[in-house]
Amino acid sequence: MSRVKDVFTENAEELEKLEFQMGLERGRLSLALDMLTDALVLVGQHGVYCQSARQPGKPAMDIQIINTQINGAKELIGSVIVELKSKASGS
Repeated sequence: MSRVKDVFTENAEELEKLEFQMGLERGRLSLALDMLTDALVLVGQHGVYCQSARQPGKPAMDIQIINTQINGAKELIGSVIVELKSKASGS
């Protein structure tokens, strides 16, 4: 439970801005999307140095899997944001 508090505390300013702009749910999902994007950047940087022995020029398999999973999570979150927006606008 303390980690959840840390996320809200560490990102309080950005979270407040996004919640004000988009509403509570969409604002929090937007911040989660931003955090996943930051994680993708870090994984991508690591992938440059951690190359696959079997597939030269590609990141190691674990990094490829992490990249795929984070991208999938971003797609799901993005679809929820769109759905919430359409429900809010009555479409």
